Amino acid sequence: MSGVAMGKHWTCPNCESWATTYDAKVPMHPCKGGGPTAGLMVPLVPVGVKAKVETVERPDYVNHEKVQTNAHGRPIMSTVVTRDDGQDCTVYAPCAVAKRE
Repeated sequence: MSGVAMGKHWTCPNCESWATTYDAKVPMHPCKGGGPTAGLMVPLVPVGVKAKVETVERPDYVNHEKVQTNAHGRPIMSTVVTRDDGQDCTVYAPCAVAKRE
């Protein structure tokens, strides 16, 4: 079977999302799970790899900043994917707001 690319299969441990990719990029998805990752763009993990995806809430006062919130309205600073061989982190930086006068 020359010329046929083999895909890599991905899944989410918190919802039923899945993907197949043919490059080295880690796919992201809007998580539809009912936990703290609900509503966030989080990475998928390779099928067969034991992993957990957790959120890190913002520990400081939000005030007027435009921050990422999950489906439950909690301000989320990052998501951390923990596997047996390491961790990956997705950071949700606040958006800048400017006024023109």
